Amino acid sequence: MGPSEHPPLPGAAADLLERGVSRSVLLTGDFLTVLRDHAQLPDGSVGKREFVVHPGAVMVVPLLADDRVVMERQYRYPVGRVVLEFPAGKLDAGEGSLACAQRELQEETGYTAREWAFAGVIHPVVSYSTEHIDVWFARGLALGDRNLDTGEFLDVVTCSVSELELGVRQGQVTDAKTLVGLLWLQNHLSGRWSLEWLPVDDPKQAQPRGPWAPTDPGAAS
Repeated sequence: MGPSEHPPLPGAAADLLERGVSRSVLLTGDFLTVLRDHAQLPDGSVGKREFVVHPGAVMVVPLLADDRVVMERQYRYPVGRVVLEFPAGKLDAGEGSLACAQRELQEETGYTAREWAFAGVIHPVVSYSTEHIDVWFARGLALGDRNLDTGEFLDVVTCSVSELELGVRQGQVTDAKTLVGLLWLQNHLSGRWSLEWLPVDDPKQAQPRGPWAPTDPGAAS
């Protein structure tokens, strides 16, 4: 596997770009890989860049008819606390973004949705991970049975936007993707940001990606 090559962003300053010149694998886990690249810096020197390769993930903002949202509480081992967050999960190999969002929502909460809308892509930890999260909204919810993975434990809760906002202001809601979900939710409900809602089986429900989604690390040479 060679150094990663990411396409420049629109309007990116060429004098800030770094170019990978060599790569070593520090750790290979069950689904994460830790790499160390040597990269040529803008001034011509070479620096080290250590980062985690992540397969990507989705997050769902599930809207109930009364404008409340479906959320989860689960213990997050790395930070040692129970975290309130929107339903989310990593992409399986070869899995489409929408298919993953539908699967994670049903497995974790029991809900299915009649309509879906793609909001955008976020990179939660750009300093040390390739992870990207596709943000989906879902509405027309129907409750069924959950199907949690082995070893997965979480509570499903609902809350209003004002309750979620209060949790953020009081420092109780700190999950980065959930903060972005709240930002989108506030602007959507106010009419400032629009969403294109489509039936779940609409052929236009392709698997979108934002313009800043990272290239597949496995495709680097």
